[in-house]
This record gives sequence, structure tokens and C-alpha cells, in this order.
Amino acid sequence: MREISPLQKERQNYQPKLAGALANGINNIKLALGEKTSSVANQEEIKELFPNVFSKPIAKFDTVGADLSTEVKNVGVILSGGQAPGGHNVIAGLYDALKTANKENKLFGFLGGPSGIVDGKYLEITDEIMDNYRNTGGFDIIGSGRTKLEEEKQFEKALEVCKSLNIKAIVIIGGDDSNTNACLLAEWMAKNNTGINVIGCPKTIDGDLKNDQIEISFGFDTATKTYAELIGNIQRDANSAKKYWHFIKLMGRSASHVCLEVALQTQPNITLIGEEVEAKKQSLDEIVSYMASIIALRASKGKNFGIALIPEGLIEFIPEMKVMIAALNDLLAVLEKDATYQELTQEQKYTLIVSKLDEASAKLFNSLPSAIKAQLLMDRDPHGNVQVSKIETEKLLIEMVAQKLEKMKKEGTYTGKFADQAHFFGYEGRCAAPSNFDADYCYSLGYNAFALIQSGLTGYLSSIKNTTKPASEWVAGGVPLTMMMNMERRHGEMKPVIKKALVELDGPVFKALEAKRQKWAENDCFIFPGAIQYFGPSCVCDVTTITLQLEQEKALVNV
Repeated sequence: MREISPLQKERQNYQPKLAGALANGINNIKLALGEKTSSVANQEEIKELFPNVFSKPIAKFDTVGADLSTEVKNVGVILSGGQAPGGHNVIAGLYDALKTANKENKLFGFLGGPSGIVDGKYLEITDEIMDNYRNTGGFDIIGSGRTKLEEEKQFEKALEVCKSLNIKAIVIIGGDDSNTNACLLAEWMAKNNTGINVIGCPKTIDGDLKNDQIEISFGFDTATKTYAELIGNIQRDANSAKKYWHFIKLMGRSASHVCLEVALQTQPNITLIGEEVEAKKQSLDEIVSYMASIIALRASKGKNFGIALIPEGLIEFIPEMKVMIAALNDLLAVLEKDATYQELTQEQKYTLIVSKLDEASAKLFNSLPSAIKAQLLMDRDPHGNVQVSKIETEKLLIEMVAQKLEKMKKEGTYTGKFADQAHFFGYEGRCAAPSNFDADYCYSLGYNAFALIQSGLTGYLSSIKNTTKPASEWVAGGVPLTMMMNMERRHGEMKPVIKKALVELDGPVFKALEAKRQKWAENDCFIFPGAIQYFGPSCVCDVTTITLQLEQEKALVNV
């Protein structure tokens, strides 16, 4: 028995609340199906690629009866992609549901992510194992990985493993790319009449896997509260020392939801939103000028300190940078296969790449510091894209802002002092102990996943709605994975993927930031959220993100 902290010991005793109809028990709910659906875009292409799981209806569970099968159904579960708080509770909900439905059911966890189901590496999850991981952060119960499931041989090996364990369903817990894999696997299993169903669960702290049916991806609540605590601490320090500007980069490669939510929780002086930068077609120089103007404004009031929040993926939202990076992604997809290229020195690589870029991109690439050039040429992620988390955007901005301020000082428009500190908060939030909201939400997602399996559904994403209300009013169901898909360029080819949800500039969340941004810039309006609370009044312990609250208020108005 491993040692655990007093808090973890107490948290293991926490019983998560179940969503709406699910609270009546897995054998006392009934499935209701809505109208058939289509994909969010590229309908003909998606239909052609997924003929067996396309156009399925939205599913919903209610309590009018019990018509779900209780036959033995062994299930395999996969944790895929980066960690997010609450993953263990998804597995706990799945485990409790299948054991309640039929005590002979077994749950097999595939080790190390999707590769586990291909290589036949697994762990049978038992009461003893499961009880050690309830309400804990991390994915260490079975581990995770980023192997993509998209090839015929992988599917064939997965089928062999499932047959050997008498597995009738697979649950993939992951983000948009992981659930795209789930859809590919579901289609293959259906096409080959394997009798194996595939269900996904929406995970990502980035918050970019959501739509009308998926209100929030799990882990976002806990991660943003964790980052907000850290930033609140830094704000208190800045307000005490009054001598540093803190440039803080926050997780969120393709969308700025984390940065936006944390800004609303902490009220910093500067908040950059990638989607806004792209919409306004701001150049790197314009962003630097904007930041320098706020620093100069505060300096004129004797405030040579402040907080700037920067989304991780900012560099790809800057139009000129986005064009250059897209060209680099396509170019490196070819060059990295060439042994001759691998033998070049770094400077020789720069020269070769510049010769193959268009004039504007070549000029921009040459203008960047050598450290940023090197980071742009690092190994691509599994999807063929630049690893923006390894690009020190916060340090690039500090360097360029410092140069801009020096120029302004010579012009007499800036008389302050600029001392900087750089931070990147990413891994700090991925494995935090889940908040009460994430503990409840994740448990319901897993429990609901088995309800979808019992209903004979495949190619669905577990869905829990109405999540700003008490759990008793949450609505459980499922949304077809193909409903969220479109075609995008990956590794130089057009491929089906779940469309990412970006920050909506005309939405209530961004508008809330926009309304207060100038006031926060000039004044010290800092909020210090403190640590996540697990015990105490519901208004402190169970409250969810400002993002979800604002979006749900708008949704209710539009009903």
C-alpha cells in the first residue's frame, strides 16, 4: 500500500454526485434518440469516410423505464493524449457502472495509451486498484500516450486483443485528436461487423473540445483554478515588491480559453487573446507596441510592475507567423525525411529553409532571434505541427518589449524602469487533484459512457449537459462523433478531425474581458483566488468556471 497525504486520504472518501437520470442506477434508465445529425462541415467527405457511423441521432437518458441490457460486457479503456484532472474519476464512473450492471463484467485498462490496445498490454482493474485512484489527479492508473490509431494493421491487432479478452466495447478518454481516433476505430469495427462498440469521453484542459452538446471538456475547471491560484500569488508578490513585470505564458496551443478564463479570475494588467490577434490581423510589432504602451502608461503613474498573460499558441495566431509556420510544417514534413538535411548544421538548415520560403516568410524568419528559430525547427508533434509549448513566446515578447521601451525612452515617451520575470504554467495544472466539479463531472462522464455501451451505441462522445445547475439537474446522453468533424490539413494532407472550438469574440466570455480590460490595465484590480477548496459551503467548493457560467447564461437567453 503506497503512502498518501491526509488530503488524498480524505478525498478518496468523497462520493461524486451523478448526473440526473444516472443517479437512479445504471439499470433504471431509458434511452431516447433525437433527429439524425450531420457533420459540422465537409459533410460529403465525412459521410464517405464514415458511412457506418455517420448521421446518427443525439442520445439522451431519462428515468421513464429500464430497457438496457444487463448481459456480460467486458470493456477496455484507454487514456489518450496529455493528462487532465479527473481522468481517474472517468474510469471510476465507468467501473462502478459496469460492475453495478453485472458483477461479472470486467474492465481492462490498456497501458501507455492507444499503443496498449495494439500491443496487448493491459491491466484488469479491480476494486482494490480503483479505490486507490478515486478523486485523484493524473493518469498514472494505466498511463497515457499519443499513438494515433488510424492504420489497418493497428485496428486488426486491436481486434485480436479484444477478442482474447472478450471485450465488447472500448472507451477512449481524450481530446479532439484522440476522439477522432475513436471515430476511426468505431467506423472500422462497425464496417467489419466485430460487435465491438467505441465510445469517447471529452478531455482537455485547453477547453477547445466543446459545442452545444459538450458544454465543457473535463480538466478545464481544475487546471484554470490551479493556474489562477499561481497567478494570484504572483500578483500579490508584484503588488508587494512593485518592481517586476511578470510575463506569464499559459497552456492552450490552439485556443485561448485557458488564458481568458484565468484573466477573468485574476484581473491582470495585460491579457493577449490569440483569436483576437488573428481577427484584427495584428503583426508581432503591433502586439509589442500595445504591451509597451500599457507598461509606459503604468510607469507614468509610478507603477513599474504588472502582470501580462500570454496564450501558449499566440505565435500561430499572428497572421504573418501563422503563414510562416504553416509553410514550415509542410516544408519540414518533406525535409526531415531527407538524410542529407539531417546532416546539415543549424545555420545551414536556416539558409536552406529561407531559400524555400516566400519572401515575406523568409524575411520574418530571418528577423527572429536564433533561439526562436531553433525552437521553430524542433521535432514536430504527432500531428505534424510545430510544438508551440517549446517556443518561449514570453521571452521573445520580453526581449522585443524591452527594445521598444528603450526606443521610447530615447524619444522621451517612456521614463520608467522595466525589470522582467518569465513564467510558463502548463504541467502545473495537468495533474492537479480534481475540483469537486471535475470529480463529479468526470464520474458522470464515465458512468454515462457505460450507459451508452449498454444501449448498443458506437461512435458517440459521452455528454453531460446543464452543468451550471446542481448535478441532480444535469442531463446525460451522447453526441455522434461525426457531428463534430471537418476536414483539415495534417502532415501536408487533408484528414478528418474534430473541429476545435475557439474563443468567440462576439461571445459573452470575451466581451466580459473586453469591458474591463482598460480598467485592469491602468489600475491594480488584482484578485487572489487562493487554492482549490474541497470542503465547505457549496458556493465556494462547487462553483465552476466563469466561462461556463457566462456561456450558459447566454444559452438560456437564446432558448
